[in-house]
Amino acid sequence: MIEYTEGEALRDAKAPEGPIEERWAKRKFAAKLVNPANKRKLNVIVVGTGLAGGSAAATLGELGYNVKSFCYQDSPRRAHSIAAQGGINAAKNYRGDGDSIYRLFYDTVKGGDFRARESNVYRLAEVSVNIIDQAVAQGVPFAREYGGLLDTRSFGGAQVSRTFYARGQTGQQLLLGAYQALERQVKAGTVEMFTRHEMLELIVSDGRARGIIVRDMVTGEIERHTADAVVLATGGYGNVFFLSTNAKGCNTTAIWRAHERGAYFANPCYTQIHPTCIPVSGEYQSKLTLMSESLRNDGRVWVPVSAGDQRAPGDIPDEERDYYLERIYPAFGNLVPRDIASRAAKNVCDEGRGVGPGGLGVYLDFRDAIARLGRDAVEKKYGNLFEMYERITGEDPYTQPMRIYPAVHYTMGGLWVDYDLQSTVPGLFVIGEANFSDHGANRLGASALMQGLADGYFVLPTTLGDYLANGPYGEVDEEAVAEAEIKVRTKIDRLMAVNGTRTPDSFHRELGKIMWDYCGMERTEESLRKALDLIPALREEFWRNVKVSGTPEELNQVLEKAGRVADFFDLAELMCLDALVRTESCGGHFRAESQDADGEALRDDEHFAHVSAWERTPDGPVLHKEALEYDYVKMSQRSYK
Repeated sequence: MIEYTEGEALRDAKAPEGPIEERWAKRKFAAKLVNPANKRKLNVIVVGTGLAGGSAAATLGELGYNVKSFCYQDSPRRAHSIAAQGGINAAKNYRGDGDSIYRLFYDTVKGGDFRARESNVYRLAEVSVNIIDQAVAQGVPFAREYGGLLDTRSFGGAQVSRTFYARGQTGQQLLLGAYQALERQVKAGTVEMFTRHEMLELIVSDGRARGIIVRDMVTGEIERHTADAVVLATGGYGNVFFLSTNAKGCNTTAIWRAHERGAYFANPCYTQIHPTCIPVSGEYQSKLTLMSESLRNDGRVWVPVSAGDQRAPGDIPDEERDYYLERIYPAFGNLVPRDIASRAAKNVCDEGRGVGPGGLGVYLDFRDAIARLGRDAVEKKYGNLFEMYERITGEDPYTQPMRIYPAVHYTMGGLWVDYDLQSTVPGLFVIGEANFSDHGANRLGASALMQGLADGYFVLPTTLGDYLANGPYGEVDEEAVAEAEIKVRTKIDRLMAVNGTRTPDSFHRELGKIMWDYCGMERTEESLRKALDLIPALREEFWRNVKVSGTPEELNQVLEKAGRVADFFDLAELMCLDALVRTESCGGHFRAESQDADGEALRDDEHFAHVSAWERTPDGPVLHKEALEYDYVKMSQRSYK
């Protein structure tokens, strides 16, 4: 097994003190400003064009900085943020149902199982109200009530309706808003756009992040780009499991390269399993499809009372149905947080009461909602989601229940950042899902879009300005740039030279099965140690037997995949090590050895109320702990009953 050592404790020196509702205002006032003439002298690289990266590049360009924006897709519009369906949280309290900034803050800290920073989460809740105004001003077509007011709906982990939505296309509509703001700055000349470019290395000069090495994915050309600061907005790493709801291109390469250059990686074991996914349909499936959590507003989750019941769902009477979420968690019912709903689904399937092929599914039933509201009303809310489900499964959810099962969706872990969103490498800022900062051990639904836009539109432009106020940082050391480029070329040459017999996809699929079986919804010491034996052996075979066809000097998707899979091996090992060290259960990290009498996650606040931030060194991983202190929320065993 991989060995590790424990290093010095870590502290977020940028977090302000004082009353929590005043901390962000205090930090903004204390931040140094850059005058407009000096902004034109400063250069910023933003990697990623999703909600976080797109909004950040657009805002920084609007402020007058010189921005280079990179994405590996053929258009910024293709970023994976487009796949988000259900909505975006904001504490507007339009419903008058008791919501507030403090309640959103509390729900988020509780939903994350008390493993997130209070200051960061409160700032997120505070900024959320501005995000909706920003999006509406951009023309984002949020759903509206009959009278024209913005409509909201409920999501898991909350008893109020604070989720703004655009049918089942909220991520797409918000991304188009950020995209048009970005393209406006491209036209204005403040942002230079690089599509079909993949970041393969971080340039660190004199201890600061000063640029990136990228590969033009069409021509194969290796390019150098330098700047005064680098911003990573490259999303999460859920594709380490191979089967996930992520787009196939989502990967860990950008943040892993930064980790190799000195950026600490925080809480890598925190993986979110989403309960509302279309079940796996075959051995050769390459990805999974998410059905929005918003469906749990009106859909009821159930399985047959008796194990092995093979009757069609319409033939099973109500008294022989177990609406298990409503039974176990009467206060929240079908709107319990994702980690709890996922484990509950796994438990009933383990009891032999699952439905569909292999018994790995539960029903999400709209019969009662259609009877109560009428088909037309349900179609207005969820029509495109129902259509997507029918196209994939061939089943009509208006006449029979959907079948769903948990799947890997989001990663709460990511590069460690301070209150300013700066990593342990000065000048390297990390935003959105690529950082670890706001969700603790479990993200509440509709909070990903909120965090991405909060970071990009409102937080980073202030905190990055504070860093850039001391710039420009001069010429970048040529030796540092050359060394980074040589590292990229050496790895590409090594991949091409293996010339084995197996495809990168075959290795990725095998790695994903190891991760799902031994570090998935439930982890044990035995399973994690098993994974930590299997991963190095498979990685060794990869470097001995992978086959990369074609050449590097052309469009070569096999080479792209091979490089990403190589990074997934190293990340997977760290994920399993982090999960092994954290012997408690919390949120999406469920250690079977740590559960209460009711089978719920049992935290160990005495030993694990901290962020686990991992440093990569030549002598092996070093664990740094950042203590989590709660002054405004009382740490308690989560209850949604």
